[in-house]
Amino acid sequence: MQRNQPSFRTIAAIAVAAFAVYLGIYYWPAIEGFLALMFSSLVPILLGFVLAYPLNILMSFYERHVLPGDERGIVCRLRPVVSLVAALVTLVIIVAGVIVLVVPQLIDCVRLLMDELPVALTALGAWLEDAGVLTPETIDAATESLEAFDWKTGVGSAASVIMSGVVDVLARIASGTANFVLALVFALFVLLSKKRLAEQANLVMERYLPERALARLRYVLGVADDCFHRFLVGQCTEAVILGVLCALGMVVLGLPHPMMIGALTAFMALIPIVGALLSGVIGAFLILMESPVQALVFLVFIVVLQQLEGDFIYPHVVGSSIQLPGIWVLAAVTVGGGAFGILGMFVGVPLAAIAYRLLRNDVYSKQGAGSCSS
Repeated sequence: MQRNQPSFRTIAAIAVAAFAVYLGIYYWPAIEGFLALMFSSLVPILLGFVLAYPLNILMSFYERHVLPGDERGIVCRLRPVVSLVAALVTLVIIVAGVIVLVVPQLIDCVRLLMDELPVALTALGAWLEDAGVLTPETIDAATESLEAFDWKTGVGSAASVIMSGVVDVLARIASGTANFVLALVFALFVLLSKKRLAEQANLVMERYLPERALARLRYVLGVADDCFHRFLVGQCTEAVILGVLCALGMVVLGLPHPMMIGALTAFMALIPIVGALLSGVIGAFLILMESPVQALVFLVFIVVLQQLEGDFIYPHVVGSSIQLPGIWVLAAVTVGGGAFGILGMFVGVPLAAIAYRLLRNDVYSKQGAGSCSS
């Protein structure tokens, strides 16, 4: 029997693919630069979609409760605009409330620190001198070194480095601000046109995808949307619970600034697991300016609260909202944080929930099919 020989079309396809791989390897630096340029150009659009998703949760809430019922006429046309404005106002009020509670206290503490710094340095010098670290010989040697130092050259070099750093930081801030503004504008247009965009996306998928692949894609997208929606809602719920517990605990212990540190804790808790610890460090610094003993008490309290949040509150509140067992929530946070930092912590949990639910549904559906066929 003669074996089937590969057709000319197959050979040509393999040759073209091999040549494309060769070009990709040989011209990779140019291709990498082009891809980086394209990605930097698409950053505002991608960020716009990211901003639109959580805003859509608030917007959908107001759409269900503001001007409900009428699907035609002026009410139907006004509902998206009114709901979007209400969502933006709600978000601005929350952020402004946190800023008003936290920023003035931080400014006062920094000002107090600057006032107390000379006294602290003087006390440190006296302690070092009493301990024998600072002697007349070491002071004379330090004085000679300072006199021999070329201050003009040193100050000029330091000023050059500082100016270049300042220019770089200002350029990054300007670029980031411009990208954020463009992304926000794009997100607003997406939210106002979300029904039309959804209809257009459905038409494109129905035109170019087979029916079975389309059904599977819609199923996966539905699971992903539900998991991310539940995760964001659960994350906000957990942040509120943690902030309230922090404020109540500080009131019971008689610690200063309970409302401010509680609001900061709730805001920082939007960062999974480690957010409460970061807010604890800032809160301890604020209390330290008034009483070191109370700062120590607060550190013990925030460590206990952090353990409670990491082992009980977060896995149960967020895990139950996205239907993911607590052990897999902790695993997703650990792996995501280790691989991609804070962003990995935030995205790892809903991605793990998506994979868990898809796998669970697939396993159970096959078990059900096997039991029916047996």
